[in-house]
Amino acid sequence: MANHNLTGKKGEALALDYLQGKSFVLLHTNWRYSHYEIDIIAERDEVLHFVEVKTRRSLRYGYPEESVTDKKMEHLILAAEAFLQSHPHWNRVQYDILSIYLKDSGAPEYFFIEDAYL
Repeated sequence: MANHNLTGKKGEALALDYLQGKSFVLLHTNWRYSHYEIDIIAERDEVLHFVEVKTRRSLRYGYPEESVTDKKMEHLILAAEAFLQSHPHWNRVQYDILSIYLKDSGAPEYFFIEDAYL
């Protein structure tokens, strides 16, 4: 497996732990619709969260959250709409970004952007 895939897998595992520590109830990971994917679908306080996880080991190309483009958000929303078609009971939803920077030494650095799509 390529290094960037290993980084992504590690980031998603860390993201699950992080969100559970913030009282989220995890519903799905890597949920797919067509060729789109939602990294994490979780619930907290009756709000459904669609979470995009971005992880980097270096800041050479900027912080992880900076790589979430408008197109990526569009894909997240399209997949979320498909999810909501089959789970229509949710009244409140939001789109979040969880950025994880895996520093060479020390604990990972988390930056959680809630309701990223306004």
